[in-house]
Amino acid sequence: MSDEQFVELSLEQVEDYEFRVRFDGTAIPDLITDETAPLGGEAGPNPSRLLAAGVANCLAASLLFALRKFKNSPGKLTAKTRATLARNEHGRLRITHVAVELQLADAVAALEHVDRALAQFEDFCIVTESVRQGIAVEVSVRDATGNVVHASTV
Repeated sequence: MSDEQFVELSLEQVEDYEFRVRFDGTAIPDLITDETAPLGGEAGPNPSRLLAAGVANCLAASLLFALRKFKNSPGKLTAKTRATLARNEHGRLRITHVAVELQLADAVAALEHVDRALAQFEDFCIVTESVRQGIAVEVSVRDATGNVVHASTV
């Protein structure tokens, strides 16, 4: 028996660089993607933005999972991300770095086993750990007091 799982979706060109993404076999609404100007009309996020959103979303969900695993009921998490695009040796733009800052609504002192949760949450993140195979990802977590309670760069 295989452990493989699949994510399936379909893209259909709407016009120019605008595409409709359908998440096959699900009730998830369609998503419109588009390139930035001057190529596209910015009718939706472009692939670079989707990758950055995927990394940040996965990390936030993984942190929430890790905190709840230790019986915490944390307040709302927020995240900010910044993807760096730079030209490679062939002059082509590539995403070279993604930085994600996660913000806890709670002070660390109010959370149970927070050190253990912070030590393992990145390992739960399928997207980040996959992206890290080719792109540097920097992660930091701040608590409600503004203190950095976790930082990693891989």
